[in-house]
Amino acid sequence: MKKSSLCLSLSLLLCGSISLLGVGAEACTRIIYETGAKNFMVGRTMDWMEEPPTDLWSFPKGLARDGGVGAGSIKWTAKRGSVVSSFYNIGTVDGMNDAGLVANVLYLVEADYCDAGASKKPKLSIGAWGQYALDNFATVAEAVTALQKEPFVIVAPDLPGGHKAGAHLSIADASGDSAIFEYIKGKLVIHHGPQYRVMTNSPSYDQQLANEAYWADVGGQFLPGTARSADRFARMSWNLNAAAKESDPRLATATTFSLIRAISVPLGVADSELPNIAPTSWRTVSDTQARRYYFDSAYNPEIFWVDLDKLSLGPGAKPAKLDMSGRPILSGEVSERFAPAEPFKFLSR
Repeated sequence: MKKSSLCLSLSLLLCGSISLLGVGAEACTRIIYETGAKNFMVGRTMDWMEEPPTDLWSFPKGLARDGGVGAGSIKWTAKRGSVVSSFYNIGTVDGMNDAGLVANVLYLVEADYCDAGASKKPKLSIGAWGQYALDNFATVAEAVTALQKEPFVIVAPDLPGGHKAGAHLSIADASGDSAIFEYIKGKLVIHHGPQYRVMTNSPSYDQQLANEAYWADVGGQFLPGTARSADRFARMSWNLNAAAKESDPRLATATTFSLIRAISVPLGVADSELPNIAPTSWRTVSDTQARRYYFDSAYNPEIFWVDLDKLSLGPGAKPAKLDMSGRPILSGEVSERFAPAEPFKFLSR
């Protein structure tokens, strides 16, 4: 058998086995792109079986918070201001704080947070996980030091529609440092280091890394082409390594968008037999140095952005919302469109 045929056969076998692991998950992708100016941009897609109601929110420093699950919830006061994208207005799934720390929450069917009711630790809604990181930390190292002590247990009620609320959390900062947090079989697993630049969904991250190593050995002669999570991980890793490191901020932003658009799933593409494949509803790019948060809806032709320096994020400021119901046409810098609003409540039972 020729080497190329053998590689193809092995790749098909590998893709088939890994795709079975991902059944039941929804699709998302997150990357960290290094510019030619040693800046770092975080790009992310939100893929879901339906268009999830999403608004943008600004949350100031000094905001009193709790874990959102009633008695026994962890409590904290926000040390950082942030701009975030909500998910059904029951959770923060994406955002950046005023220190340039970025948090992304992506679906993970293998997530297992253990029985929160059996723990004496304070409790945190899965919908508040990303917000907790944005509120409390300026760097990835700071977050890892605190979160590896497991100061809370996660409570994960079902999502709207009855879907399991399984997720893993990625964070990145202005230095390019990265960490990925997963709860596997009730245990917290942390992958920490700037080398962790790509994240998708299933399987667990250690298995994704093994899959990536296989495709690296193939050397880019061919890549898996489906929208399954493991295939997107391998393809995005190759694309990210091949992409030019642009020094011009505009080109760097465009490059980051081009990378996550290339991995996006077209609207209308869905298969009831493969529920882990879902269309891309929106994309974000977070410029950690400029502290600029870009939003790109798949349902509208324009990109808009928020300069965090133009938001009221200091102590005493009010939470504010950019209402995106009805798919408003937005373009350019939109910080003036935010209006004071009561913060959404995190997912609870």
